[in-house]
Amino acid sequence: MTLLGPDDLSALWVTLRLALTSTLLLLVVGTPVAWWLAKSTSRARTLVEAVIALPLVLPPTVLGFYLLIALSPSGFIGAGWTSLGGSGLAFTFTGLVIGSVLYSMPFVVQPLQNAFAAIDRRTLEAASTLRAAPLDCFLSVVLPLSRRGLITAATLGFAHTLGEFGVVLMIGGNIPGKTQVLSIAIYDHVESLQYGQAHLLSAGLLVFSFLILFLVYRMNGTSLLRREGR
Repeated sequence: MTLLGPDDLSALWVTLRLALTSTLLLLVVGTPVAWWLAKSTSRARTLVEAVIALPLVLPPTVLGFYLLIALSPSGFIGAGWTSLGGSGLAFTFTGLVIGSVLYSMPFVVQPLQNAFAAIDRRTLEAASTLRAAPLDCFLSVVLPLSRRGLITAATLGFAHTLGEFGVVLMIGGNIPGKTQVLSIAIYDHVESLQYGQAHLLSAGLLVFSFLILFLVYRMNGTSLLRREGR
């Protein structure tokens, strides 16, 4: 019988911590960015959209390589962090979070941007006529109307972080209990010809990813049918 070892359980915990932390940060950072992209007419909008979408087409190892340089003690991020009294960022959990947030950014920003863009402008104008402050309007009108987009963004960000390999390997290495995530643990098992453990971890990720996406699509489909009165 194939059982998960201590390193596998540790990799599972690191992966879940990474996915939860990254998803929360992505929602905090990505929501105002998505709102600006949905409503802005600035010429810089296209440039920002292209930068955010880069991880969709850029090989993960390329992004990971440049992040590793930036997070190193001599890099512009690592040097600034060290000057503030922090320890090194490369090959740490904090470094993994930074890489995951950047790599999963389009999976959160784009669904939110689409949800914000779909809101009828007249709804926002009506809220303004009732003297709702911009922040109050955003919290009490925009976010409730964008609920499906928020759920989709959070789900995609979480699920995408679970399967990261190239970026986390480049900037975090493979340190059990610290930076080793499930995708790297699977690679280690395959490399060691431990196909039973690799199959168990892979099947678990496959089933979990399918279920979470199925639930999101199911919920969004049901919400759409209710909106149309079917």
